Amino acid sequence: MLNQINSGPTAASNLDPAREEELRAFTAVVLKDTEDVWTEVFRERGQKCEEPTLVLFTGRVDSACGMATSAVGPFYCGTDKKLYIDLSFYDDLRTRFGAKGDFAQAYVVAHEVGHHVQNLLGTIEKVNLKRERSSEKEANALSVRLELQADFYSGLFARRAQNMKGILDRSDIESAVSAATAIGDDTLQRRNGEVMPDSVTHGTSQQRVRWFLKGWDSGKIEGGDTFSVRNP
Repeated sequence: MLNQINSGPTAASNLDPAREEELRAFTAVVLKDTEDVWTEVFRERGQKCEEPTLVLFTGRVDSACGMATSAVGPFYCGTDKKLYIDLSFYDDLRTRFGAKGDFAQAYVVAHEVGHHVQNLLGTIEKVNLKRERSSEKEANALSVRLELQADFYSGLFARRAQNMKGILDRSDIESAVSAATAIGDDTLQRRNGEVMPDSVTHGTSQQRVRWFLKGWDSGKIEGGDTFSVRNP
């Protein structure tokens, strides 16, 4: 069964209605594919995968993790187990960041679903407890490892979806790589004029691409332990 899709409180959308409906339909399809993959992965582990709820919004949305605007970008809230996707981010990904192709958008959804998987497995809770006892620099480093694991999980999703449904080709993986490159912290910081390594919280472009491709090459959840490696 397809996850329930809610529309959060929104500001006026700057998307053409036809484009907005197209993006809603696309996101629903990707979400269903992630459900199929992670249900199978959890089944192999003797576990049940609890499906997340997807909230599509434009402009701003109120979540259990607080009010967020489109400036935040897509995010996952572990408190309410919901994925929040601002539909306008898809067009930003293409026009502002140069990441084109449908699978660049699918990568975004798969990454946020990866955080849901981390929540179900208890990883987010463990990381949050460690972050509370850490310095700002150490806390940022833990956040990077968490984000890179979500990138690994998005690559794992791509591999398993291809194995199950044969829906991807080389250009799709290239689109995901372009998206991971475009939203690396160092690339985003460079666009604003200065790279500050200690403030990185999501990983560099190189790291994000590497862990996505690790997931794509592996297809196995055990390969995504970003916390035990010295240099993720």
